[in-house]
Amino acid sequence: MNPLKILFVEDLSTDVELARRVLKKERMDFIDKVVDTENEFKEALSGFQPDLIISDYSMPTFDGMRALMITRSQPAYIAFIILTGSMNEETAVACIKAGADDYVIKEKIMRLPFAVREVLDKVKARREKEQAEKERARLMSVVEQAGEVFLITEIDGSILYVNPAFEAVTGYRRDEVIGKNPRILKSGVQNAAFYREMWDTLTQGRIWRGRMVNRRKDGTHYTEEAVISPARDVSGKIIHYSAVKRDITEHLRSSEMLQQAQKMESVGRLAGGVAHDYNNMLSVILGYTEMAMDRVTPDQPIYEDLTEILNAARRSTDITRQLLAFARKQTVSPEVLNMNDTVEGMLKMLRRLIGEDIDLAWLPRAGVWLVYIDPSQIDQILANLCVNARDAISDVGKLTIETDNVTFDEIYCAEHAGFVTGEFVLLAVSDTGSGMSPETLKNIFEPFFTTKGVGKGTGLGLATVYGIVKQNNGFVNVYSEVGIGTTFKIYLPRYSGEAAKNISEAPAEIPGGSGETVLIVEDESAIQRVGRIMLESIGYVVIVASAPDEALRLADAHAQNLDLLITDVIMPEMNGRALADQMQARCPGLKVLFMSGYTANAIAHHGVLDKGVNFIQKPFSRNDLALKVRKALEG
Repeated sequence: MNPLKILFVEDLSTDVELARRVLKKERMDFIDKVVDTENEFKEALSGFQPDLIISDYSMPTFDGMRALMITRSQPAYIAFIILTGSMNEETAVACIKAGADDYVIKEKIMRLPFAVREVLDKVKARREKEQAEKERARLMSVVEQAGEVFLITEIDGSILYVNPAFEAVTGYRRDEVIGKNPRILKSGVQNAAFYREMWDTLTQGRIWRGRMVNRRKDGTHYTEEAVISPARDVSGKIIHYSAVKRDITEHLRSSEMLQQAQKMESVGRLAGGVAHDYNNMLSVILGYTEMAMDRVTPDQPIYEDLTEILNAARRSTDITRQLLAFARKQTVSPEVLNMNDTVEGMLKMLRRLIGEDIDLAWLPRAGVWLVYIDPSQIDQILANLCVNARDAISDVGKLTIETDNVTFDEIYCAEHAGFVTGEFVLLAVSDTGSGMSPETLKNIFEPFFTTKGVGKGTGLGLATVYGIVKQNNGFVNVYSEVGIGTTFKIYLPRYSGEAAKNISEAPAEIPGGSGETVLIVEDESAIQRVGRIMLESIGYVVIVASAPDEALRLADAHAQNLDLLITDVIMPEMNGRALADQMQARCPGLKVLFMSGYTANAIAHHGVLDKGVNFIQKPFSRNDLALKVRKALEG
């Protein structure tokens, strides 16, 4: 250890030497410095930095009380002993009150080593205590500023301490809970067995870890993760319990939203995977049914059966499209739209859809912003929401459709989970129906989830709405109360580009052919056959090929006669885009119509969904095909 540093404040060198000999006799290892003026003393305090000051009480120009006062003004505590020739009881008391650690009469200087050791031990203990207090203050500062809730209770559970995070999470002030039992936070979600297990763990001296739902002062619930630990005294007896808790409500909400998104994405991939084969088969059913109906008259019994088959196929087509909309893989033709104009165009149909007992209120916002979306998707959204609203209203009621312009900033979105920053056009549909419970609200966008009776709903309506909105980079919020009603709020991004409007008019009748030659390239034989029959029935000459290489051979043989190529997009040997390029090189002026049962996302990789490209989505009817063929030929 380093030698003890002693500062002597003494004007008599003989007294200093005597003190040195007494200390060395007791084998004390030290170095020293002697001063007898105030200036020298102050310099030694900063320069020599003594561990111990031994000062005479009275000197010609300086005295021990002044030295003591200066010493005690220093930030660090230094041991101080008065060494004097004479001292009465009153003076001794004054020195101790002023901060001296001890005093020694020079006549009894042999006591000096013992006084030094005793004083140094006291100073050491004092410094250790100060250090412990500093650590405690530092720890309390950390606890006070911690984001986690910190709580200390008596063994009976009464609260001794809570930090500011507790106040922020629960809404209770510190003075409102001190002395109370934490049961004031009980939500009723956990049963008695839960709390019994927790207290059994704690009273046995073990740490309890778990998750619970508690209630804030305002009555709202929150979920927290907690670690509660027994605190023991030196004998091992439990004297307190301490709890560190974290509010995980928002974390759980975000995790639930992520899991929901992942689950819906998985279903979306499934929908996309089955779309191709399913749509091929539906095209065959639709085509043959339409042609069979042409061969019979409406008064024949089979005509009604064929009608039912046709209607079932069309409903199946709608289900496929709903699945693809949900999966955000529906083939779409977005346009720049005024939401008010689009909704107004549907109002007549919507009034027929909901019936006379329900009052439909239309509240458009003047000057609503433009959006960029396929108009048929707005039709799907409104139809699905209005049907749900109609079914939720048991007797008479009201349905309200509104539009508005809304802007969300980062502060708002930080406080409202699921919201996105930016400018949006709001489309809101509200009803005065039965409303939904929190449990129902958690599942409403899941495909095939329905609260309707058997045969009264597919469970795809709201999944379709969700998919369409997500496909168009928007989001949905739902507000509902049992017995009060429901509001769906659809937020679609504002379109900020140059406004444009696509106007198309459907022909009055289905156009037929004039003997034009059409080459169909399709690896699915059923589609190939029904396509040939449908086109031949309306005046076209049709050649078919099962693969691209066969199509190229036919092109070489019929190059002068080919007017139109109808090709599947995805084929084993060569994709439709590459085939079309080679065919047009052989047959200049050849028109092309692409077809596919795959989803929009899949075929987009093959470059056939560019603007101006002729495309027909499977499944299609004879009428759909006739229109697309005529448009391609006249293009």
